[in-house]
Amino acid sequence: MSEFLIANMAPIMFSALIVFLLIGYPVAFSLAAVGMTFGLLGIQLGLLTPNLLQAFPDRVFGIMKNEILLAVPFFTFMGLVLERSGMAEDLLDTIGQLFGGVRGGLAYAVVLVGALLAATTGVVAASVIAMGLISLPIMLRYGYDRALASGVIAASGSLAQIIPPSLVLIVMADVLGRSVGDMYKGAFIPGLILMGFYLVWILINATFRPHTAPALPPEARTLRGWALALRVVVAMVPPLVLIFLVLGSIFIGWATPTEGGALGAVGALVLALIRRRMNYTLLVEAMTSTARVTSFVIFILIGSSVFSLVFRGVNGDLWVEHLLLNLPGGQVGFLLVVNALVFLLAFFLDYFEISFIILPLLAPVAEKLGIDLIWFGVLLGVNMQTSFLHPPFGFALFFLRSVAPPQVRTSDIYWGAIPFVVIQMLMVGLIILFPSIVTFGLDRPEHSSQSAPVQILAPQDDSNGSRPEAPPEDDISNLFKQIAPKPPQ
Repeated sequence: MSEFLIANMAPIMFSALIVFLLIGYPVAFSLAAVGMTFGLLGIQLGLLTPNLLQAFPDRVFGIMKNEILLAVPFFTFMGLVLERSGMAEDLLDTIGQLFGGVRGGLAYAVVLVGALLAATTGVVAASVIAMGLISLPIMLRYGYDRALASGVIAASGSLAQIIPPSLVLIVMADVLGRSVGDMYKGAFIPGLILMGFYLVWILINATFRPHTAPALPPEARTLRGWALALRVVVAMVPPLVLIFLVLGSIFIGWATPTEGGALGAVGALVLALIRRRMNYTLLVEAMTSTARVTSFVIFILIGSSVFSLVFRGVNGDLWVEHLLLNLPGGQVGFLLVVNALVFLLAFFLDYFEISFIILPLLAPVAEKLGIDLIWFGVLLGVNMQTSFLHPPFGFALFFLRSVAPPQVRTSDIYWGAIPFVVIQMLMVGLIILFPSIVTFGLDRPEHSSQSAPVQILAPQDDSNGSRPEAPPEDDISNLFKQIAPKPPQ
């Protein structure tokens, strides 16, 4: 029995984690518990040394010192203040008036506002809930199909997953050891293309199923002419200025993502003051929600750090590399299997969990296959976006269900989301076929579709019978340091 455990410790450990997650235990505590349990078991079996556990405090301290992660509370606070200051309501009302005279006009407005909210808030929950409360009752009042209206709102809110300043892009950049600015640049064009696909789907429905997306009646369009033009300027200019200040400063290189997030948080407070929406209640609610989201991220980081340390200690990284490097088809086979795996895991795990658990195992293999990690991160980011829309566990669907009117059934929300899941997977395929969608504008050569030559070296024992040292890696943070203790001689 001991020999079996020693020989198969890595797959048993990974399987145990999946079982805990499927049972429903909190992710952060499942990661830490599995890591500690198998760490102690490995010590008892002589596979690991007790010195391994001494690395835990260093890893926690490394997370605390990581300045990149400061962008998470900044962008979260910015989004929550903007959402509670009424910006979403003003944008939806104004753009709805602008496009209300055409079939599907309200749906177009929801997509455009969803993209603007994504570029200013980066928080999916805030976008979905705001648009669900404001636009869904209006769309239903004027005869929109319940499934189409629900799907448009849920999908548009999930654009905050991929359009900068997305929180998950910050986390993925840190896990991959790459620049957040480059990750933002790579994700910007795919996010805009995805928004365009949503608009095309609405156009198809409005053209071939006009009863599902009618135009607003004349009496509902209260703003016309110069009044509408001035209203558009007043509603659109402040968020566009904020987008330029935050993302522009990051893209140009004037500010780091953390500094850009701080600038955005201050800008959100200024806009709330200008709108005369700033008060004590708004500030306390925004700070409380920010603390809750940030604590959620940090606790998962700590748990995943414990798990990854022990997993690498039992040579789990080599086990994963052996499985994935031997797939037929080289880069293409690897990408097909990985995207299918992430798509299936998105039924049960959210994007943070996939980023912290799965991505650290996939990234070294992708790098050995010659795959650009920025391109790889954006590709998986688009794929993980489906985790918000997967029936029946998509978080965007839960958010919308919590604020939807009673006449909207849960089945309407599910059926409305399915076409947008298909669109997102189509976007995944386009990124694989046309890598320049991501690499355009980055200061690096384009991702090649040809398989890079890979030399797989089997681990060999040196004179002491220990595992040879791994080559140094480019790691800009202390989040996932490679600590692999030597097996017993």
